[in-house]
Amino acid sequence: MDGTLTAAAFLELLLREAAPIEFERPLLAARADGAPPETLAELERLKTAALRVRALLERRRRREAELSALVDTVGDLATLRDLDAVLAAIVRRARELLDADLAYMTLNDEERGDTYMRVTHGSVSARFQQLRLAPGAGLGGLVAQTAAPYVTADYAADARFQHTGEIDDAVAEEGLVAILGVPMRLGTRGLGVLFAANRSARPFTREEVTLLGSLAAHASVALDNTRLLGETRAALEELGAVNTVVRRHSESLERAAEAHDRMADVILRGGDLDDLAAVVAEVLGGELAILDADGHCLTAVGVIADLDSLTGATAGSSLGRATRSGDHWVLAAGAGSEALCTLVLHAPKELSETDTRILERAGVVTALLLLFRRSLAQAESRVRGELLEDLLSRRVDDPVRVRQRARRLGVDLDVAHVLVVLACPPRQRDRAAQWSAAHAAACGGLAAQRDGNVTLLVVGEHPGDAARRMVRELGAYLGSPVTGGGAGPLTGPQDVPSAYAEAQRCASALTALGRTGDAASAAELGFVGLLVGTDRDVGAFVNDTLGPLLEYDRRRGTALVRTLESYFESGASAVRAAEALHVHVNTITQRIARIGQVLGADWHRPDRGLELQLALRLHRLQNGQP
Repeated sequence: MDGTLTAAAFLELLLREAAPIEFERPLLAARADGAPPETLAELERLKTAALRVRALLERRRRREAELSALVDTVGDLATLRDLDAVLAAIVRRARELLDADLAYMTLNDEERGDTYMRVTHGSVSARFQQLRLAPGAGLGGLVAQTAAPYVTADYAADARFQHTGEIDDAVAEEGLVAILGVPMRLGTRGLGVLFAANRSARPFTREEVTLLGSLAAHASVALDNTRLLGETRAALEELGAVNTVVRRHSESLERAAEAHDRMADVILRGGDLDDLAAVVAEVLGGELAILDADGHCLTAVGVIADLDSLTGATAGSSLGRATRSGDHWVLAAGAGSEALCTLVLHAPKELSETDTRILERAGVVTALLLLFRRSLAQAESRVRGELLEDLLSRRVDDPVRVRQRARRLGVDLDVAHVLVVLACPPRQRDRAAQWSAAHAAACGGLAAQRDGNVTLLVVGEHPGDAARRMVRELGAYLGSPVTGGGAGPLTGPQDVPSAYAEAQRCASALTALGRTGDAASAAELGFVGLLVGTDRDVGAFVNDTLGPLLEYDRRRGTALVRTLESYFESGASAVRAAEALHVHVNTITQRIARIGQVLGADWHRPDRGLELQLALRLHRLQNGQP
């Protein structure tokens, strides 16, 4: 059977997004035709590869759909003013994001003291849609009481929350089995619960819990906007005579809505943290800094002193709540229960309630933007890391396919590359991996974690220069010394494993030599490079070490090289060297001075002297002398 035709059959299945079972057809047809074992083995390999590609494409489609739904939700908050439309959009997208059978939202009724079903999407039971829950009852009651997400794989059999006949009957009529609920909160006040459910057993991942938590945060913002607008209408009705107060309140609301629209616009048009920080600082009239979860400054507008001491003000505070600290306001923001960033605002004036809410909403938008960036970076980093891992592990069965994979990532393996291994403190490896993934994506390279180190393959011809640059940049980012080894240049995927071994030996050699925080290639390590280098270029070592002296003798007909040999052989004694060469001791002294001028004043150092003696011996061997 023609391998090309078989591959084309699998490609056709991928193009029309066939079900996994259909990928068995070429193999079954070949068995029916009596194909030899080697053909069947090749078909099995092609089938496995095609199914892996299909799974990868499916994961990417799902990620794109999730990000698109989140962006659409932000757009709804910025453009839709009808609360019912916003909540319906959030519940609908919750179902789309998690690929669930059903999504619904319950809200607290403060007047009746219970909880009622507000919005459902995918429900088929009228009884379920009209359900009201007593305080603390059902899975939703547990989520509301603990203010934490809760997942049950089998609702009917789960005894960790209070069951009631009315709720259980409605859930059974809807046919629900697995349920995930996340709290909707505004500060310390519970507003309701957002749910995603399946009619069959289904685990919910941590990422799905985080995504549903983000939608719950947006729903809380929408409800808060509605509450504020309702309070404004009531104030207008009750305080019609106090026009000035009403006008100021209305202006504050418009200012908050405008600020939220401007922040949402930054997200929708693809802006970054710098753009978002500039908008928030302009609206609130102060200096603003945005820090990551580890306290490192991501961007800043203006200068804020003592950032480290200010970020401690959020300890023990709820996510999304601004805390006063002297002349500063500090806000920890995140998605769900995960802290993603801290906003520090220094404002010359007292913040009003509206300003405080603008700052808190800025935290929600910032966390969402960081979540987008992290999701995209993780997806691209995983693909780049898998390719480099395959190259390092010699899993390159098809060079053509490997080059195609690389080109899809913007990497041309046929141009000169250098490979750099970076050794950093174990506690910093995760942050180092994040930095290396971002650096590789920015410069069109590859990055992966391997053997406890960070490895990068980037375009270049000078491995030592590339290693020093990365050591400097990564060390500044981590605030800790980083040691790097470089190898190359190399072209083609076949040279990557040997280059990795050489770069790793260079980094280990620097550490052994007490040069932690430094970087070098094998060619820059002198005679140590002969031990760690892959090619062990003896001629280049001799020329780099003795080249100036050899050239001086050749042009002037002197004997400085022979004098240096005798000087070392006589134990650095000018008198004995003069006797061995049958010249006056003053001649030796003059030659030694000339050698210092040619080689540099540091040639007497023990490490330099060792390199010179090794180079002299290798030079004699190259010329056929004993």
